[in-house]
Amino acid sequence: MTQTMRLSKRQKRILKQDGVLTKEGNKINHAKFSPRGDIEPITDAQADAFDSWNEGYNLMLHGMAGTGKTFLALYFACKSILEKNSEHKKIYIIRSVVPTRDMGFLPGNKTEKTKVYEGPYYDICTKIFDRGDAYDVLKQKNLVEFMSTSFIRGITLDDAIIVVDEMQNMNAMELHSIMTRVGENCKIIFCGDLKQDDLTSERFKESTGLGDFMKIIESMDEFDLIEFIADDIVRSGLVKNYIIQRDKLGL
Repeated sequence: MTQTMRLSKRQKRILKQDGVLTKEGNKINHAKFSPRGDIEPITDAQADAFDSWNEGYNLMLHGMAGTGKTFLALYFACKSILEKNSEHKKIYIIRSVVPTRDMGFLPGNKTEKTKVYEGPYYDICTKIFDRGDAYDVLKQKNLVEFMSTSFIRGITLDDAIIVVDEMQNMNAMELHSIMTRVGENCKIIFCGDLKQDDLTSERFKESTGLGDFMKIIESMDEFDLIEFIADDIVRSGLVKNYIIQRDKLGL
């Protein structure tokens, strides 16, 4: 597991002033630090994801870029762990290390090696909580942990929401390893798009295991698979039109 970051005295003082930390024990004050209350589904697929999550399903969010899959996954996870008396205590964000898959060549310790891949989650948490330090606060209080599939073997994840991002860049063994790490009292959300995989390029010529993995997931009563199409793109009108035209040309 990665080492928990420590708050500096100045950071603690600022967070106490903001009401984010309680005065007793420096724990998160959930009444002051919680996801925005105005986040609602804005497409049909997003609405399906909300419904399925609220009905207790594990999720596979699959489909086009710019449809909010990772945003939804982190929103559901953050909302769950910050509910009063939540049965889930932590969020694990898991993704593969592409293009190298082996992080050993990168300088620094494990935390420094993985930090380069965490950029999207800082931005997403900023939007979810409407504050720029949200992801840092979650990490510092050990409520979220990012890990690569390079480090997942031999551990068991309990009492957690597990967000598996960019799943199309995982091979069959990585996907299998993640599923077999899930312990007691967990929910899991997979996010990705088969059309965006980096494994089948000329450089790697590696087969993603996502197609077969999706067949297994679809056969499991515990999961609901939500497909995101062009009509669900919310990133921008430019992105939406680009992806639609790209698909029309068969590229």
